[in-house]
Amino acid sequence: MDKNSAIIKDHKQIGQELELFFTNDIAPGAPFWLPKGMTIFKELEKYIRELTQKAGYLETSTPIMVKSELFKQSGHWEKFGEHNMYNLQLSDEADNSKPVGYTLKPMNCPESTIIYRFRSRSYKELPLRLSEIGRLHRREKSGEVNGLLRVRQLTMDDAHIYVTEEQIFDEISKILDMMMQFYKSFGFVYEFRFATRPEVRAGTDAIWDKAEKDLEEVLNKKGLKAGDKKGDGAFYGPKIDVHIKDSQNREWQLATVQLDFHQPEAFKLEYIDQNGNSQRPVMIHRAIFGSFERFIAILTEHFQGAFPLWLSPVQVMVIPIADRHTNHAQSVYHELITYNVRATVDDRSETMQAKIRDATLQKVPYMVIIGDKEMADTDKKISVRTRGGKDLGQIELLQFIKQLKDEIKKKQ
Repeated sequence: MDKNSAIIKDHKQIGQELELFFTNDIAPGAPFWLPKGMTIFKELEKYIRELTQKAGYLETSTPIMVKSELFKQSGHWEKFGEHNMYNLQLSDEADNSKPVGYTLKPMNCPESTIIYRFRSRSYKELPLRLSEIGRLHRREKSGEVNGLLRVRQLTMDDAHIYVTEEQIFDEISKILDMMMQFYKSFGFVYEFRFATRPEVRAGTDAIWDKAEKDLEEVLNKKGLKAGDKKGDGAFYGPKIDVHIKDSQNREWQLATVQLDFHQPEAFKLEYIDQNGNSQRPVMIHRAIFGSFERFIAILTEHFQGAFPLWLSPVQVMVIPIADRHTNHAQSVYHELITYNVRATVDDRSETMQAKIRDATLQKVPYMVIIGDKEMADTDKKISVRTRGGKDLGQIELLQFIKQLKDEIKKKQ
């Protein structure tokens, strides 16, 4: 965030000004992503994939529309049903006189169980970590829809991990470590919250007693303090949530890890143990962002549009001082993009000061100024300044690129 800024803008205004995203009455609650906003979206997608691949997750994809009976079996229908789901009656079966109910999926977990049941599973496969970046639809009330913070169409960085009861501690411990690594990379201050059984829930009290005890044990053994969110668990199991504070000292709930004994029972999931006997796995639900949309809204307000270099849609603006400098500016631009630096050239017939001002307003991290001196320099030196107004002087182009790549790699 630009700490010198006297005006705090919300993400909707910043999204319009920086041409990141917008909403339109033609699709209430569903954002339109512009190219610059999509760059941020894809960089976050790339980052979460890097983390999950290193941790042994296997990426999957499940249908966006399925028969409603799936959510009746999982128990979601009883809690959410017609009020929070988009349901359709379609006569596309052999017997057209009997319409079949379909639902646009509001969550990924029931379909993850279908993937698990694709074939028989052995204890040797567990933990089985299945991830999915899935598009979901939830029928939020019109008065509750708010930019990217509360949407009807959302994208989840979901994962469902199937474990034996003996593997619960190690697996949840690794998930909490991943969450802490992720939020530290954005400079967020984070806290944990332990959410216990809600009034309306699936499963027996015995199942809930065990699930809550297991999560509490993980927190205690890792020495992590967690605030109490009594009665705020998911309807199928207790959870540990991560709360962060942004640059304006506002608190947001983002990541969650949930322990679920109910759905493996509802879907009769099994694995064969080392003695050849069938056993029921435990299901762990995990999301790091919460949702891409909400996380980007929070990031946008946290940084007030001045994203770190690795997330910035345009990382370098090349500015020729006069028309005679444009060809050299284009040469510098091509060198930058050759090294996968997101750059552009401002070759408008405007003054250098106007171009610098506009690049600053667009929150571009670095500006490269090209004039007579840069054109004449045989060492390919360029003049660089930051969006904060700091003049970095002249530097060799390849050295500048190396510094950029180092900064991007460190996610600064």
